[in-house]
Amino acid sequence: MLFSKPIKSLVSKVIRAGVSIDLDKQTPVVPIRHFKFNFTSEELDVKFFMQKEWGTAYFAALSIFLTYGEDLVIETARYHRDQIKDPVLKQRLTSLIGQEAIHSKVHNEYNEIMIPNHIPVQLYRFLAEQVFNHTLLKFPQPLKLSMMAGIEHFTAVFAEYAMTHENIFNHSIDDKTRALWLWHMLEESEHKDIAYDTYQVLSANYPLRITGFFIALIILGVGVGAGALFLPFLRRPLNVISLSFWKEGKGSWDLLFGLENGVFGSSLGHIFDYLRRDFHPNDHDTTVHLEYYKEKLLNPENGLLAQYFVKEFIPALRS
Repeated sequence: MLFSKPIKSLVSKVIRAGVSIDLDKQTPVVPIRHFKFNFTSEELDVKFFMQKEWGTAYFAALSIFLTYGEDLVIETARYHRDQIKDPVLKQRLTSLIGQEAIHSKVHNEYNEIMIPNHIPVQLYRFLAEQVFNHTLLKFPQPLKLSMMAGIEHFTAVFAEYAMTHENIFNHSIDDKTRALWLWHMLEESEHKDIAYDTYQVLSANYPLRITGFFIALIILGVGVGAGALFLPFLRRPLNVISLSFWKEGKGSWDLLFGLENGVFGSSLGHIFDYLRRDFHPNDHDTTVHLEYYKEKLLNPENGLLAQYFVKEFIPALRS
């Protein structure tokens, strides 16, 4: 008993050791933007990314599972918002909620046009509901808070990869799929530090943060990866004996896992950088890329997203 309090104090300090969030140096609040893409099934290119069906299948599966991940982020952020005392962080968290709500809505609209193209959306929605609704959403709030930060880390990694590999979007005439992913990429990079800052302010428990990271890795790596593995055969069973399908397999592997230019392969350092105790999302500076893509996508005269843009607003600053 004599040493119990000092030991508990030491353990607490070790567990909470990590980056200190300076709330006076927060990134600016981001707007909540509304878009209307009017997707049609006839325009969908099932080989959009680099004209590789298996590689594109990962992003199709990701689009389906992301809507459930975004709903988890929204639910968790709403639960914790009132616990935040800093009005700017609270405002930024409201922006995160708003952006993710629009992402979920638009991706659900996009997923609907995959159904006539024989992509097993209903099956994958059923599987995602079992994982999220009956398992992950029932986790304790502190663990969900760490999962929220972990999921947002992975989407930030994907966003930075996309911003530095613009070429992967230029092998198809499917302009709406291009606009969808570039818009999503932009906003994930815009708000990449909000969930992490929220976690550090409300918890800062390092082991718990890493637990959330590995759960997110299992969801987005193993879970979505398994969905992508089977998707081309569920969409078109004849792919099993299609020589042309198997010939493009290496290209799909390179797109996802190539060490030089693959989504995962070239991002391993960024992914596992999250394990540093003093990690912060803004250690990976995307300011220049954000400026470039905001002009390219949001310019009201010739931006790629201009024809789909509806409105935007900044949430109110509340104490």
